[in-house]
Amino acid sequence: MIKKVLYLSAIVMMTTISCKKEAVIEQTEQKEEQFAALKKANWFLGRWENNSPEGNLSEIWKKENDSTFFGESYFVIKNDTVFAERVSLEERNGKLSYVVTVPNQNDAKPVAFELTSTEGNSWIFENPEHDYPNKIIYNQVGIDSLVAEIRGIKQGKEKNEFFRMVKVE
Repeated sequence: MIKKVLYLSAIVMMTTISCKKEAVIEQTEQKEEQFAALKKANWFLGRWENNSPEGNLSEIWKKENDSTFFGESYFVIKNDTVFAERVSLEERNGKLSYVVTVPNQNDAKPVAFELTSTEGNSWIFENPEHDYPNKIIYNQVGIDSLVAEIRGIKQGKEKNEFFRMVKVE
C-alpha cells in the first residue's frame, strides 16, 4: 500500500513539474512573440550623434523593459541645450508606438505616432491628427548610421527636416 501511495505521489509530482515547465516555455514563447516588433527595433539602441558647426545633436536609446525602449534627444549649441525631448518606443497589444514628450510643447503632454510601415530599413510612424510633424521616419543606413526625418505641414507649407547621425556607442 505504501509503495502504491509513493508511486502515485511520484507520478503526480512529475506531472506537475512537467506541466509547470511547459507553462514556462509557452509563456516565454508568447512573450517573445508578443514583443517581436520591438525586438526588430533593437538597432535603435545606443548613442547616435551628429556633430556639426551648428552644434551637437544626440539621441540616446536604452531598453527600459521587454515592451519599451526609452530615448532622449537633444541639440546643444556651445554649452546651451536649445532643444530636448523624451521619447519612448512602446509595444502594446502588438502595435508599436513612438511617443514623444517635448517641454514647452503640447503642454508637455506626450504625443503618440503609430508604426504604419517598415519598408526595408525604414520605420514610418504617423499621427495625422498632429500639426507638425505628423510623420516621423527612421532610416537605418548600415549598422552605424541613420537618418531621421520629420514631415508635415508647417505654416501652410509642406516641410521636411532630416537628421543624419552615426552610432558612437
